[in-house]
Amino acid sequence: MQFGMPTLIENQTLEDNISLCKRLGLDFIELNMNFPEYQINKLENTAFFQQKAEEAGIYYTIHLDENLNIADFNMLVTEAYLETVRRTIEVAKKLSVPVINMHMNHGIYITLPDRKVPMYDRNFEVYMEAFRKFGAICEQSIGEADIKITIENTDGFRAYEKKAIEYLLESPVFALTWDIGHSKAVGETDEPFLMAHEERLFHFHIHDGITSTRKNHLALGDGEIPLEERLQLAKRHHCRCVVETKTVEALTHSVKWLEEHGFK
Repeated sequence: MQFGMPTLIENQTLEDNISLCKRLGLDFIELNMNFPEYQINKLENTAFFQQKAEEAGIYYTIHLDENLNIADFNMLVTEAYLETVRRTIEVAKKLSVPVINMHMNHGIYITLPDRKVPMYDRNFEVYMEAFRKFGAICEQSIGEADIKITIENTDGFRAYEKKAIEYLLESPVFALTWDIGHSKAVGETDEPFLMAHEERLFHFHIHDGITSTRKNHLALGDGEIPLEERLQLAKRHHCRCVVETKTVEALTHSVKWLEEHGFK
């Protein structure tokens, strides 16, 4: 199995992240586009990123901005995000990035006296048309490149999101990321959907979690997740795993846990 690390806020530079990646014996770094240093205009300096990766003997995956919203009703916003995705795919091609990870944006909701109405549910056909456009753009941009766009669970997929995801999964360029910590923190509400599409699992984010306190991003072994069971599933499907703790200390502890339990 191949294990990687997320972009850590304690590390100010790419070189800092690479140094830690090498010290811990990890295989890759997931570049997070929520950070200013990994915005698309920075990533497009592919010669720099390629040189650093080759020198260290590592590679990259990419995590798209968590605010990504390709179904926003404001077309100016939508087009900006679609262009970001197009350009990110071009970067991925040049850097031989195998995975571009994304979240589903829940959109806004209107609060009524007795309930909340998600606008994407209310305007479902508009929402789905946006995903049809998105899927076509991704397929065209990726072409024959060996790149998957993986959709990650966060705090529970909404019903309208599941329909959009199932549409995207009809295309070979899309797959699933199982974030096992997020899943645990919301009481495993996403597990039935993910397991119903088990054959499309391609990427894992691993960190420990606790349902009662909704905590996640804990070091491996510090929560309640059946980690060995989840890791065996990842191994069975040949998935890479990002050890997605948020501090150097927790990451170091988690890598030691993997070594002690024979996964690394």
